[in-house]
Amino acid sequence: MCAHPDPREPFRTPELFDECRMVQARGELDPTTVAPLVQSLEDARTGRGRVFLIVDFREVTFADGSILGPLCEAWEDCRARQGWVRVVHSSLGIDLVLLGGGMLGRFPAYATAQDAWRGTPATAG
Repeated sequence: MCAHPDPREPFRTPELFDECRMVQARGELDPTTVAPLVQSLEDARTGRGRVFLIVDFREVTFADGSILGPLCEAWEDCRARQGWVRVVHSSLGIDLVLLGGGMLGRFPAYATAQDAWRGTPATAG
């Protein structure tokens, strides 16, 4: 299991989780603060071959549509390499951003990194 992130670091990049890379974000994600997430997602996709990427938003307190572009870019890249991107969160706000951007079907919520690795989405409720 991944170590608990240092609260002084807004992002942890990329961390190996089994055969998967993981990016963890915290705090607010908006146009003025999304750049480290963009860089972390790019760093996680360096190299060749298949990429499985878990993006952990459980410690994000606010997100807006600025997360959509970087997530979609990562999804397209990983998919072209026979991989995937899965998002871990339990936030109605993130669900609404994804829904508003037409991306909720592409990025269903996963409760934990382990669930994302196994492909078991969180249940509604």
